[in-house]
Amino acid sequence: MGFAEAVLPDSVRAGLNAFVEAGRHGGMAWMAERLEQRAQPKALWPEVASVVALGLNYGPDEDPLAVLAQRERGAISVYAQGRDYHDVVKRRLKALARWMLARFGGDVKVFVDTAPVAEKPLAQHAGLGWQGKHTNLVSRAHGSWLFLGEIYTTLALPPDEAEHDHCGTCSACLDICPTRAFPAPYRLDARRCISYLTIEHAGPIPQEFRRAMGNRIYGCDDCLAVCPWNKFARAHAEPALAGAGAPGLAELAALDDAAFRTRFSGSAVKRIGRNRFVRNVAIAIGNSGTPALLDAARALASDADAVVAEAGQWATEALQ
Repeated sequence: MGFAEAVLPDSVRAGLNAFVEAGRHGGMAWMAERLEQRAQPKALWPEVASVVALGLNYGPDEDPLAVLAQRERGAISVYAQGRDYHDVVKRRLKALARWMLARFGGDVKVFVDTAPVAEKPLAQHAGLGWQGKHTNLVSRAHGSWLFLGEIYTTLALPPDEAEHDHCGTCSACLDICPTRAFPAPYRLDARRCISYLTIEHAGPIPQEFRRAMGNRIYGCDDCLAVCPWNKFARAHAEPALAGAGAPGLAELAALDDAAFRTRFSGSAVKRIGRNRFVRNVAIAIGNSGTPALLDAARALASDADAVVAEAGQWATEALQ
């Protein structure tokens, strides 16, 4: 944890403006609609004086990229393999906030990726880490594996020293990106990012990115996993964040809406809905090169959802 004054430099707003003006936010209209509140804490809550920034380690206990070679299985991003981190982190933030109110007074608001909050810049100003060339937070102690949360408070707390950039000349995160989603260091084009395509993007996956997706069906860890600072990271010790491994594509392709909701109850995966998820599964099946999955592809090709059916047809033709 760390403390920061509830003021961000103008460079944060400039960066957000450039991101949106270039259309690199894709279909995430909420990025543009509440940009001012994201760029400056006081625009969201005028009474805020300080920010308590917190990070929770979710480091994996094995190589998260190893699953990419298991083409008949689906690769789910490390952060989404256990219980929804929103629930895990917010419960602890609320407990801390209640203690702050009882001990010191003032007023508080709690956020975990659910409001227009510039989480990574605030975390950097509070000393937790810095925004690496992949635009995610990097910590010298935890590498790229931190969930972030914030408590906005009316208390004027002494700020910690901001963290500085320690990326140096390294470009590992940029070089590994399967879809070349980084037009420059510290710049992301979400429209090319597999995490965006599999989670935020509605409709068919653009043809140019389908092969590069491989068997990634929810998110992508490539740029995080190759960061050299991960050598200092430790595996998390949170039972709620424990993953269930890489599920088989055949099993996932057979999920109807009810089965999907049951299978991913309490998981971050659930929020994208069955159709978008199974669309991703169909693309992974098409990339698997596994003839045994042809029947699953054909079944998806006749799905009631047009987007799923199109992806299923693509997978069928790819396998044939």
